[in-house]
Amino acid sequence: MRFFPSIIQGGMGVNISSWQLANACAHAGAMGVVSGTAADAVMVRTLQQGDKGGHWRRALAHYPLQDIAEFLIKRYFVEGGKEKDAPYRPHPMPTIAPRRHADDLSVAANFAQVWLAKEGHNGRIGINLLEKIQFATPAAVWGAMIGGVDAILMGAGIPREIPELIRRLASGKAGSVSVHVDNATQDYRTVIDPEVVTPGASAQPPKMMAIVSSDKLATFLNRDETIRPDAFIYEAPNAGGHSAPPRGKFSLDETGEPIYGKKDLPNWDVLMGTELPVWIAGGMGSPEGLATAQSLGAVGVQVGTPFAMSKESGLAPHLRDEMMDKLRASTLSVRNDMLASPTGFPFKIAKRDDAERPRLCDLGYLRTPYERENGRIGYRCASEPIDEYVAKGGDIADTEGRACLCNGLMATTGLGQTRKDGYVEPPVVTLGQDLSSCEALLDRHPDGWEAVDVINWINGKPAAYVAAA
Repeated sequence: MRFFPSIIQGGMGVNISSWQLANACAHAGAMGVVSGTAADAVMVRTLQQGDKGGHWRRALAHYPLQDIAEFLIKRYFVEGGKEKDAPYRPHPMPTIAPRRHADDLSVAANFAQVWLAKEGHNGRIGINLLEKIQFATPAAVWGAMIGGVDAILMGAGIPREIPELIRRLASGKAGSVSVHVDNATQDYRTVIDPEVVTPGASAQPPKMMAIVSSDKLATFLNRDETIRPDAFIYEAPNAGGHSAPPRGKFSLDETGEPIYGKKDLPNWDVLMGTELPVWIAGGMGSPEGLATAQSLGAVGVQVGTPFAMSKESGLAPHLRDEMMDKLRASTLSVRNDMLASPTGFPFKIAKRDDAERPRLCDLGYLRTPYERENGRIGYRCASEPIDEYVAKGGDIADTEGRACLCNGLMATTGLGQTRKDGYVEPPVVTLGQDLSSCEALLDRHPDGWEAVDVINWINGKPAAYVAAA
């Protein structure tokens, strides 16, 4: 069953897979994907920047609950934009049991970006979510669903609960996912009830596409119809962002990067033998990559880095210019850093400011919940102040070399916080480690490229090809 195009745009970072990029990809015949990570922060900070073009306000004008939409605009929108050195107004941090305002904000933000991505075309739009950000998932999924999303893409964990979550929400029932809590003496779940947050709203069930790093995980998810997705995206270790650690004996090379081997390659016969549609990601964004994937039995490829470097992505323009200059000079490199992410998973770094950064945690998307001795829930992050992390029961060894990805990735999309003392958050740029596709595109488009140029190239079209309307 082939229900999506052969090319799927990757769901990258915080707002790198912007609604503008997803919209452009869908217009050009690929499947566009928006990033659901920190969508609430992206919306409220864009509103505080003045919402140039009025796009987020235009989307919110279609939100099912106009009283909520008007409240959010009144609370966060700043006419003409905030002063450059003024801090952004804070918004609720994600928790296991979010307050109503936090749910309203997340549902509305994910609705709005999907609505914008779908505007003006009949193409397909997906949303990418991270399984490890569990307490933000139900609200994000429901917001995307009422925005009309065609697919939920999820990896960075085992997304076995998402098919049932989608089914329940589509039937108008409350849906939930389990949340891992350190030291837990009971089970914990995060819940969203459509009749509470958006009474009267309804949505069709989107397809569920599980992002997997092994054929074993695909086999596990395929064994039971209650957890079975509609498709798989196999992601190789060289793909951007987080990646699974190496399987088997763990070792590092002389630069401190994890070494991957034969055990990290899937058994293609087993993966394709699930009889579900498969797309392959990680260094496959080229005509040869598409041909190879299809020769293995896949529908096509998911492509990240070339789209991240395209003009429609959410990468801040000055950072894109810097990455492009390095690409031209053959000095652009991407490190698979074992310490950067507070999650403990390897994370691809193309640019990170190594200057001393104040340790703090005020966005909280990657916090780990833990159960205190009194039974109440606390939250800790290896990137927060060390004494606070240790006081919460964290291991001091986990804090070594950690960066605040939440704040760093917000800065990468031009929405970094400015502190009251004048400190400005530095960016953390993540790309895939295979840059050959970008090098080939640079030969065709020396001044940079758009999303349609990537799609045309992969599909074997000439550089100046324009699809018929």
